[in-house]
Amino acid sequence: TSQNTLAALVDLGQRILIVGCDPKADSTRLILNSKAQDTVLHLAAQEGSVEDLELQDVLKIGYRGIKCVESGGPKPGVGCPGRGVITSINFLEENGAYDDVDYVSYDVLGDVVCGGFAMPIREGKAQEIYIVMSGEMMALYAANNIAKGILKYAHSGGVRLGGLICNERQTDRELDLAEALASRLNSKLIHFVPRDNIVQHAELRKMSVIQYAPDSKQAGEYRALAEKIHATWPQ
Repeated sequence: TSQNTLAALVDLGQRILIVGCDPKADSTRLILNSKAQDTVLHLAAQEGSVEDLELQDVLKIGYRGIKCVESGGPKPGVGCPGRGVITSINFLEENGAYDDVDYVSYDVLGDVVCGGFAMPIREGKAQEIYIVMSGEMMALYAANNIAKGILKYAHSGGVRLGGLICNERQTDRELDLAEALASRLNSKLIHFVPRDNIVQHAELRKMSVIQYAPDSKQAGEYRALAEKIHATWPQ
């Protein structure tokens, strides 16, 4: 959902930087039309240290000029996976990656397991958080936990919960449950994204729906979501 929404947002004329904060390094694949790009941690290990890297080593340009970076993480069971997020953000700041962009998207995995993943929230790097979830019980539980984390850092970091985005899984009363959770969190359900197999068809071709089927109904859903997010920001 994040990559499809960002592809729609760039079509609105916005300049975007994606910072993937998931060790799986899959936050930019559909924007780059490729397999997962080399991560900051992987390249730093190859070169010796992050200080030996240049910005062009880690930053790739994708669909319509979207800038893409993947933080990466250590091998499973070794080290702190959140370390890649901290290392990457510091490196990007020091090398001017945030210049000339309108939006920076930190794509963070949902089950926040350590403080490193919360860095965009904790250090005031992010201003708004959108939680992508479904109506399944574990997704609702994870969304509630993330909201607790946002509340913890809201005063110190200046971040706020922008709202919930529900990816339909076609479970019973899914829309009702998503709206109920949003209400309990004193937030709102920004958009209910219907399930459509065209998303999987696009992913198999390493493309966003916006690029693969720009005239499809599903592409229209992502454009509507992008417009809602864009409308919350002062012009």
